[in-house]
Amino acid sequence: MNKLQLADYIVFFIYFIAVSAYGYYIYHKKKSAAMSSKDFFLAEGSLTWWAIGASLIASNISAEHFIGMSGSGFKIGLAISTYEWMAAATLIIVAIFIIPLYLKNRIYTMPQFLAQRYSDKVSTVMAIFWLLVYVFVNLTSIIYLGALAISSISPISFEWSIAALSVFSIIVTLGGMKVIGYTDVVQVVVLLLGGLVTTYLALSLLADKFGFEGDILKGLGVLRKEAPDHFHMIFDKSSPHYNELPGLSVLVGGMLINNLAYWGCNQYIVQRALGADLKTARNGILFAAFLKLLIPVIAVLPGITMYVLHQNGMFQQEMVDTAGKLKPDHAYPTLMNLLPAGLKGVAFAALTAAIVASLAGKANSISTIFSLDIYKKYFNKEAPDTKLVRVGRWAVIISMLLAAIVTPALRSLDQAYQFIQEYVGFLSPGVLAIFLLGMFWKKTTAGAALAGAVLTIPISTILKFLPSWTNGTFPDYPFLDRMTITFFAVAAVMIIISLVKPRPASDKHAIEVDTSMFRVSAGFVAGSLIVCGILAALYTVYW
Repeated sequence: MNKLQLADYIVFFIYFIAVSAYGYYIYHKKKSAAMSSKDFFLAEGSLTWWAIGASLIASNISAEHFIGMSGSGFKIGLAISTYEWMAAATLIIVAIFIIPLYLKNRIYTMPQFLAQRYSDKVSTVMAIFWLLVYVFVNLTSIIYLGALAISSISPISFEWSIAALSVFSIIVTLGGMKVIGYTDVVQVVVLLLGGLVTTYLALSLLADKFGFEGDILKGLGVLRKEAPDHFHMIFDKSSPHYNELPGLSVLVGGMLINNLAYWGCNQYIVQRALGADLKTARNGILFAAFLKLLIPVIAVLPGITMYVLHQNGMFQQEMVDTAGKLKPDHAYPTLMNLLPAGLKGVAFAALTAAIVASLAGKANSISTIFSLDIYKKYFNKEAPDTKLVRVGRWAVIISMLLAAIVTPALRSLDQAYQFIQEYVGFLSPGVLAIFLLGMFWKKTTAGAALAGAVLTIPISTILKFLPSWTNGTFPDYPFLDRMTITFFAVAAVMIIISLVKPRPASDKHAIEVDTSMFRVSAGFVAGSLIVCGILAALYTVYW
């Protein structure tokens, strides 16, 4: 029954009031007469390691995980967890090799890095690309999945859900990064607790179905027995899911490229650490890596559980749309509807927390890029901090309104999580090639970077659509493999251009690289080894 009880509303409003009050407290604590742009966009020096780690996860985890990843768990199985588990390993790489370069060179935005290393032209082209992707892919997909879930478990319509999420997110974002960072700590606690409640319910329900009286450990055993094909991390070419998760590409190919671009070259993620010192930033990122290991427990296991229950005759009507088509993304909302009063409010608050935190993080990054890399550079070079903050807030409002208007067009999607990964992946390979060559090869030229920026989307598009344009003559590569091909094609073009037309001696664009920056503490090494050991065990058991 799609209805919240009084207890659910009470729990949800306690969450809403707590987040709002805490955000208000953080906003006014030690508040200066006029908030500086660095305070608003970066919360410079204000975030602790645990706030950075929590904010990274809260901004990353959203409805696309609760709804989209559960849907993929229903259809594909545990293998979809590779996006989370490989992200944990990637975060360690980013903490050691990439974050130090940003902090050493006082980088505040990704376009700023490109301007400092290459040229303003490269910076502007990529800034425009990022803004378009953030607004029309990231914001829209999160609002869509969030509205889908909220309208499925409450009397609020899909359209009003879009409006409510947009307004709540705007309110949180207008306080700046400090408010986002610290309220994200609350959001993470809520989303983890709510997610665990839903997972517990799913496994308890499964245990009851098979006569084990709610024993969730027995429920886990049932999952392995009833859906053995859903517990493989690596697919071979005979698998119907190979095109989505192609073999070893999920470890060393496209998945690594996807994660490095996302965690190392993505404004709305990297921004959390750019206002901190190196030790604090690294510890925060390592904390995020540990939290990443937990996400499949709350996002994938419920989907696999729903698959087994559906295969055994339950939820036949709930898992189809009005046309009778099976919709994997209905798995999580269906489970949430089964929660008792009060606990359903906890799960509802968890879902809302994930959605709002992620929307706020992306909106803040849109605001940062537009204000610092577009407005200040081309419209008002002498803009004072107060003006930049005001422009940033308007950028938040306008971007959220645009996304809300476009969101209803996504209602035809089957697996929204895969949609997000694939279409963000059109840009990611080129971004990573431009950043890595810019960081670690001094000969890379601005012309090469501009060529890489311009070519990445056309190459990705050709690789995707050429098979249908040629009636199958050209091979139809999985999208993760297309990312690998695009990355190496763009990198090769950039290397050739840089060698054919070297940088002139007068080109002063550069970033400072000091190998001593890559040294890490014994504590960081120990934590990293624990994360990698857990990953090795998981992939060994579920290969």
